[in-house]
Amino acid sequence: MMKRLVLASRNPGKLRELQALLQPLDWEVIPQDDLQIEEAPEPHPTFVENALAKARHAALHSGLPALADDSGLCVDALGGAPGVISAHYAGEPKSDLRNNEKLVHDVQGMKDRGAHYYCVLVLVRSAQDPEPLIAEGRWDGEVILSPRGQGGFGYDAYFYLPEQGCTVAELAAADKNRISHRAQALARLLDRLRTQALT
Repeated sequence: MMKRLVLASRNPGKLRELQALLQPLDWEVIPQDDLQIEEAPEPHPTFVENALAKARHAALHSGLPALADDSGLCVDALGGAPGVISAHYAGEPKSDLRNNEKLVHDVQGMKDRGAHYYCVLVLVRSAQDPEPLIAEGRWDGEVILSPRGQGGFGYDAYFYLPEQGCTVAELAAADKNRISHRAQALARLLDRLRTQALT
């Protein structure tokens, strides 16, 4: 029997990436919107606390195992900002355009614009799961001042990868899904799932 798993996200870009990454598994992956589950509050100062809150919320309202992601861009010279508020960096309503404008404004004139994408994935078997599976990934790069590329979402057009010689938005989706912070986190999560039952 196919296992069912709720994805605790409403971000279209994240949903596309996670569904593509999870496709090889024998799971039915259900976005929480399909079950009319509202977004969980994300009041916490760390990625892992927010991801855990989202996963527990989705599991509580679905009765199914749930997977949540919390991720963002951390700029060294900005003390880790935007960090956990990456999606809301420029305030409400959230807007990739305004977030990127604020990011470019904030790093203007800085010589060191080193940054990294960070992702935490949390999988809970139930809302009260005392042993959530937690995995993380980190993707190093630097912020550039002019956008490059049409792919991706969020800050991808401004996040330059020196090793690839391009921004994330210039990567093919398949390449991004192979090397991104989210792909790294999911690979680590799947390693743990190989030795631990989902239900």
